[in-house]
Amino acid sequence: MIEEKKKEELFFAGLLAYEEKDFFEAHEMWEELWSEYYLDDKTFIQGLIQLAVSFVHLGNGNLKGAKSLLKKSTDKFSSYSGLHRGINIDKLKQQIVIIINEYEQLLTVEGFDWTHIPDLRNI
Repeated sequence: MIEEKKKEELFFAGLLAYEEKDFFEAHEMWEELWSEYYLDDKTFIQGLIQLAVSFVHLGNGNLKGAKSLLKKSTDKFSSYSGLHRGINIDKLKQQIVIIINEYEQLLTVEGFDWTHIPDLRNI
């Protein structure tokens, strides 16, 4: 069961990094989980990776990349609903729509309201 423990550690390490707005580190933890282990919810983890990388791109001034990854993450979450891994998927999807709309209004990344980043544990 060491493998199961490692999978849980990687998931929660990614969640903690995400909560601390260290989106690159969140992506790294979830990427290792996604690529190294068999997961029933591999698509869901890929959606979290894409969500985090969207914010990495945004922070680096790459609005086009941020938009692209956010839309891809939406597709990955489409087959999930209710609570999954403690995350309210329906509310997450609603918050992603808000961010997509905000991205569409932006002329530059400096105008983004970072308070709109979904709080994965409290949504």
